[in-house]
Amino acid sequence: MADEKVVTDVTSAEAEAAGQVVQEVVVDNTPHDEFDWDAGKRQVNIYSESDHEKFLKEYESTLSEISEFKVVSGTVKAIHGGDVVLDLNFKSDGLVSLSEFRDTPDMAVGDSVDVYVEQQEDARGQLVLSRRKAKLINAWENIKDSYENGTVLKGVIISKTKGGLIVDLQGLETFLPGSQIDIKPIIDYDSYVGKMMEFKVVKINEVIKNAVVSHKALIESDLAEQRDQILAGLEKGQVLEGVVKNITDFGAFMDLGGVDGLLYITDISWGRINHPEEVLELNQKINVVVLDFDENKRRISLGLKQLTPHPWQVLDETIAEGSTVKGKIVNIEDYGAFLEITPGVEGLIHVSEISWGSQPINSREYFSINQMLEAKVVTIDREDRKMSLSIKQMSKDPWSEIGEKFPLDSSHKGKVKNLTQYGVFVELEDGIGGMVHISDLSWTKRYSHAKEFTSVGKEIDVVILEIDADNRKLSLGHKQLEENPWQTFEKVFPSGSYHEATVIKRDDRGAILQLPYGLEAYAPSKHVKKEDNTFAELDEVLTVKVIEFNRDDKRIIVSHARYVEDIQREARGEEIKEQQKERNEVRSAVKKTQSNVERSTLGDIGALAALQAQFTEAKAEEALAEEPKAEAKKAEPKAEAKAEEKVTVTNDKSEEEE
Repeated sequence: MADEKVVTDVTSAEAEAAGQVVQEVVVDNTPHDEFDWDAGKRQVNIYSESDHEKFLKEYESTLSEISEFKVVSGTVKAIHGGDVVLDLNFKSDGLVSLSEFRDTPDMAVGDSVDVYVEQQEDARGQLVLSRRKAKLINAWENIKDSYENGTVLKGVIISKTKGGLIVDLQGLETFLPGSQIDIKPIIDYDSYVGKMMEFKVVKINEVIKNAVVSHKALIESDLAEQRDQILAGLEKGQVLEGVVKNITDFGAFMDLGGVDGLLYITDISWGRINHPEEVLELNQKINVVVLDFDENKRRISLGLKQLTPHPWQVLDETIAEGSTVKGKIVNIEDYGAFLEITPGVEGLIHVSEISWGSQPINSREYFSINQMLEAKVVTIDREDRKMSLSIKQMSKDPWSEIGEKFPLDSSHKGKVKNLTQYGVFVELEDGIGGMVHISDLSWTKRYSHAKEFTSVGKEIDVVILEIDADNRKLSLGHKQLEENPWQTFEKVFPSGSYHEATVIKRDDRGAILQLPYGLEAYAPSKHVKKEDNTFAELDEVLTVKVIEFNRDDKRIIVSHARYVEDIQREARGEEIKEQQKERNEVRSAVKKTQSNVERSTLGDIGALAALQAQFTEAKAEEALAEEPKAEAKKAEPKAEAKAEEKVTVTNDKSEEEE
């Protein structure tokens, strides 16, 4: 056995682990005491350094190069204990949590998956991998590719948000606007949650890794070829079946099977409609006719009413001039209203054909939309498709019998319809009315506006003053219901008479004063000045003198200043008259004394003077009783002085005689 040698082959795995290749190991089975402890590794065949490097490079070339922060592909080697073992063809296998593979429940050993290398080697010498990050990176690359190259991606709608939906696109959340869900408007967003759909990326944001997707773009691209085929075969007058996909104020959009057309509101019905919803509904299938189209702009104009003949072409022949028609008001203008007889056939009721009266009528106040009316056909032109109607001709012209029903000087009650600065418009009956001029409202009072006398809607008594049947006008009066009081006033307020009056209105030019019996008079500004040179105020009572009375013009002019002047003049006249009377009485007394007494003593003369003084005093007291106290006080001293002067003269004459 000592000579026996055992050769043990070293496995390739052990050789790879050792980093060197050993071909044979020869072991001598000799007793331990005969073992050569100094032999060392001399019995091992070691490769040279150059061979060692050569074989090491060959070994490493068989491994994959793995860099951190990169996405690599691996093979599932085993699934054990909540982890997935991945063979990345690296020096060591990688472990990834099984929870990151919840989207692939059917994953099995041998499947290939992409992972993100976070670390080549952690503290335990293992690779740190992440499938979630790899998915996000790959998803964003796919999104960029779809945006740049138009590739189609699949995603799941996970929730609804304001203005659209949130789509899970391979792990990244993207926004799907409501307008990009379908080619037709979508109202119920909730019905799309949870659906798997295909999308195109239409907008991206590299900074925040956000994207906007569209499903409508896919549908439009699919319909592009179909649209081109439809446009190529379109002809004016062609009848197509379409579906109402959207309704607006101005019309409806029709889906013609891949191409859209517009049905204007004016082409929906021969009659007037305010909104297309009165005739159409969403998703309604109808036949339409092609009116016009533009291949370059891809615009198609459609018509619905053109599928039926124009209503004027099939209008009943019994509708002629003089016939009566019934319809509803569909439009109101300042000049009149349009009455729809049948859809598409209308007649104009002009404002002049509303009433027999001459009073202007506001059509917007008289008519209302959808009001049902009967009217008489005045003119009809089937070629030009025009018709004029009349409401007033449905009844007899009341002006034809105006003289019999409303004779001159007859009294009637009427309703006030309008007020102006120059008069009151009164309606006596439907179609018959007239005007009361502002000067015919009152015999005594002057009005600056008719509203000072009455108001619209009130009843008023009037008298027929004049009839103009040709021009359909009546002249009415109100004051004529009473006798003209100015003939009597001429006797009560003659020129030069005095009256008490109240100031009711005043301006810089003068004042209006209220006289008895409700009569008004005018006084120029200088004639309302008082004795103290101040002007009379409102509501002040004055005594005035009538300085002008004009019965024809019904004008009275008065003056307070003239009254003051007259009083002063009268006082002066009375004073002069009294003085003259006193002179005459003195002369008479002197003459009488001279005739009865030839000579008088000085004592007699003194007695006569005393008697004369008593007489003068008695006369002065009588004058004071008749004149105002103020004037009496002024006249008394003068009278006494005159009397004394006369007595002195008399005494002088008596002395001379002696």
